[in-house]
Amino acid sequence: MGVAVDADVVVVGAGPAGAATALGALHEDPSLRVLLLDRSDFPRDKSCGDGIAPHVLTALAQVGAEDVVDGWAPLTRLELSHGDVRVEGDMEREVHVVPRAVLDARLVERAVAAGAELRRHRVTSLTTDPLGVSGEITAGVVVGADGAHSLVRERLIGRRRESRALAIRGYAPVSSALRGRQVIRYGDRRQPSYAWAFDRGDGLANVGYGELLPGERSGPGAAAPPSRRLLLDQLEQLIPGAAETGDGWLGHHLPLSTWRWDQPDGPVLLAGDAAGLVNPMTGEGIYYAVATGILAGRTAAQAVRLGRPGDAGAVHRTMVRRLLARHLRHTWLASRLAQSPRVVDAGITAATRDRRVFDTLVEIGLGDGLIDRPLALGLVTAITRSRWPSPARG
Repeated sequence: MGVAVDADVVVVGAGPAGAATALGALHEDPSLRVLLLDRSDFPRDKSCGDGIAPHVLTALAQVGAEDVVDGWAPLTRLELSHGDVRVEGDMEREVHVVPRAVLDARLVERAVAAGAELRRHRVTSLTTDPLGVSGEITAGVVVGADGAHSLVRERLIGRRRESRALAIRGYAPVSSALRGRQVIRYGDRRQPSYAWAFDRGDGLANVGYGELLPGERSGPGAAAPPSRRLLLDQLEQLIPGAAETGDGWLGHHLPLSTWRWDQPDGPVLLAGDAAGLVNPMTGEGIYYAVATGILAGRTAAQAVRLGRPGDAGAVHRTMVRRLLARHLRHTWLASRLAQSPRVVDAGITAATRDRRVFDTLVEIGLGDGLIDRPLALGLVTAITRSRWPSPARG
């Protein structure tokens, strides 16, 4: 006789990846029992740049939740700079800046309205026979959407070495220099290292600074991670007044994506930060969270309906790779190239000369872009010109 389950799908973590998973599952099969677990009550704050790319809304439209940005002003203007090298222009599609305290709560509300049960619960373990969490909740399929320090991921595939970044975020009054824009200014520390200021449209800007962490080597001579003071000093240096007038500071570790992505076979799936899906060039992760969450939910629902939960992992792996594999390879390469300040300058310079390069850089940073021919040629041309100055005229 089979073991009775508490839910057809148990989702660990109710952030964007988890809420999107619940929405994806219930959109596929509204009769499912979907349990959404999180250790926090909502609304709750989260360290993030708060930028919502258009790709996020396109994905949410599939499950009827694209209205989560309603009431927040769209932005189209973007500035990219490194020292004196600078480009500014209008993006092809508008973005929104919505505090995570608002966005996450709205997504959870949509999931609950669709039929998910939200329960405050801190998951302490993952078991496979029977499948469940915390030794008390059983499931047909479990989805780990529990963030950068995912317990589900650790129990499923163990701890893995990966590049990580550390960022700090706060809110500051919008100055005239920042109003109506997204501003990204690269620093001179470990790349990617940049400060940002994103106008929320309500008198405040999301401001912050992040950089690549040193490797895991320990002992004498090992580089120390940046301190809170250093992060804030870098922010103030790159965007004067941001750290001085800002408050509400929160820090966050980001597990950056590599050139490939793994999902084990079986009835346990991973989505968003828990899957290590964070853009290695920009730290953007909300699109990956929402898109892979919806895919995980759909796959889980289909596996439960067919009575084949053990097939879910292989199907989810195929679907995510189909969506993101090429993009992940290209962003990984872009992030490696961008570790050179010369390449950062070349990219910005190329974007000033060719609108197509500007648009490509935006797409690579926000969602699903690829390194295309105009970008590659622009980089080569800019690097060559900087290395070989024009002969003097006389």
